[in-house]
Amino acid sequence: MTTDKDEGVRDRPSHERHLPAGSAADGPYALDIDPKRAGWDRSSLRVVELPPGGVHTLATGESEWIILPLTGGCTVHTSGEIFELLGRESVFSGVSDFAYVPRDAHAQISSGAGGRFALAGAKCERRLPARYGPAPEVPVELRGAGNCSRQVNNFAAADTFDCDRLIAVEVLTPGGNWSSYPPHKHDEYRPGAESVLEEIYYFEIEENQGRPGLGYHRVSPSRPGGTDLLAEVRSGDAVLIPDGWHGPSIAAPGHTLYYLNVMAGPGELREWLISDHPDHGWIRDTWPAQLVDPRLPLHGPSGTSGLSAQEAPR
Repeated sequence: MTTDKDEGVRDRPSHERHLPAGSAADGPYALDIDPKRAGWDRSSLRVVELPPGGVHTLATGESEWIILPLTGGCTVHTSGEIFELLGRESVFSGVSDFAYVPRDAHAQISSGAGGRFALAGAKCERRLPARYGPAPEVPVELRGAGNCSRQVNNFAAADTFDCDRLIAVEVLTPGGNWSSYPPHKHDEYRPGAESVLEEIYYFEIEENQGRPGLGYHRVSPSRPGGTDLLAEVRSGDAVLIPDGWHGPSIAAPGHTLYYLNVMAGPGELREWLISDHPDHGWIRDTWPAQLVDPRLPLHGPSGTSGLSAQEAPR
């Protein structure tokens, strides 16, 4: 008998590629997306919630993983190493440190005060050493301009932290702004121009005066029968993107939108190469005449040093 978890994302209607909070929970995980569930080859994302004094054990199998605190801090024991992650109060309060755990290993995650931790993974071939990623070394970029301004924390971008397959970044979009814009895709191999990457978006929305917020995320088809989705997203939701033009991600006024992007692909090179949607790429040409949203940066790794304004679409 085939269960819902066994059905791949490519075999589901597009609207089922939006996973509302709790709908993809499994065992100890508030969110559990693996290649089997997603119907693709490499990308994974789990979110584990630990109570004070809680402990979780991870068997990495054929995948490499990054343990990223969303709230709180933790201690990671793996491959004879001990990494003390200071973490953060929330994804809206600052950049976090993180730990890289290789394939074919075990990791123990423990938290004295408790917290929520993202486990971003990718099936890989090479076994790299376990490592600690300090928060002050995470490159923080400001991208876009005007109401397309957003902040990107490139903790495991393709050119900032060494992994075999995994690519992962955080994006923060001030209320009322659009990010992942212009819409872009990475679903076909075109050397030097576009790479093939499976992608997961995981969302959190900052509350305002105790009131929850929302956002909207669009994926439009890049080929006949491709992904076609417009989802209202809330904290804890995820969207699976095996193909298609993705964007915009829209933050409701008064609520900062956060998303964690997890990507991996089959290419020999670990690279993030994208194509803009031909109807919307022109918006990029308007950015040099506009200012970056003055609400940014929301935070940096240490003050605002190392920030740079970019014109990438994410």
